[in-house]
Amino acid sequence: MIEESHAFEVFLDVQSGLPRQGPGDARSTLNALALCRGLPARPTVLDIGCGPGLQTLALAGALEGKITAVDLFQDYLDALADRAEAVGHGDRIEILAGDMTSLPFPDESFDLLWAEGSAYIMGFEAAFRGWRRLLKPVGCIAVTELTWLRPDPPHEAAAFFRTEYPAMTDVETNLATIEACGYDLLGHFTLPDAAWWDDYYAPLEAKLPALRQRYAGDTEALAVVETTAREIDVRRRFGKSYGYEFFVARKAG
Repeated sequence: MIEESHAFEVFLDVQSGLPRQGPGDARSTLNALALCRGLPARPTVLDIGCGPGLQTLALAGALEGKITAVDLFQDYLDALADRAEAVGHGDRIEILAGDMTSLPFPDESFDLLWAEGSAYIMGFEAAFRGWRRLLKPVGCIAVTELTWLRPDPPHEAAAFFRTEYPAMTDVETNLATIEACGYDLLGHFTLPDAAWWDDYYAPLEAKLPALRQRYAGDTEALAVVETTAREIDVRRRFGKSYGYEFFVARKAG
């Protein structure tokens, strides 16, 4: 059995230094933003689980309002701070270390909530329910979620995600959940395959040989590395059966 604390340290090492901590790209971020109808000229935005913040910067480039970016891990926040300063958005992005399950903001603080690849940590339904109080009336929310795209996924892919993400479901179920949580759907779409590779899996896969060498002889650590390698392999072979879906909705009255 992998020791939880050691496994988590190794996981963070595996993920360190990457452009993103999950699938995504600037075009998809902007396409989702275009679905957010009715935003004010200078919206208040909360990016939840921002990681190193490539999507935060895309939002800052497209919007004139203030963005608050929250993540649990300071290393990611430091990377975002450096990137924001480098492109001249440092004064418009407030960076905050915090837990998405207990966000320290008053009710109805934000016009737009953003969560790319992070809501699964809290749980898709729990996130939509728990974060709803933060939205102003008719405020918008945009979330990406790992989702089955076909009803009969290959056995190997299904077996992998039964272990790695057992809560994973299909688009229709997620749409029903969004409505049940008190939102009106504005649109949804599947991230392109390139959004998995260019800023995430390609640089992650390039790290694997060095990680195997670093943890040679450490069975527990190598198990984490090899799970990552298997995840990439599953995507390469079975990627048409699942994807990241962008869901965009508005707080219902």
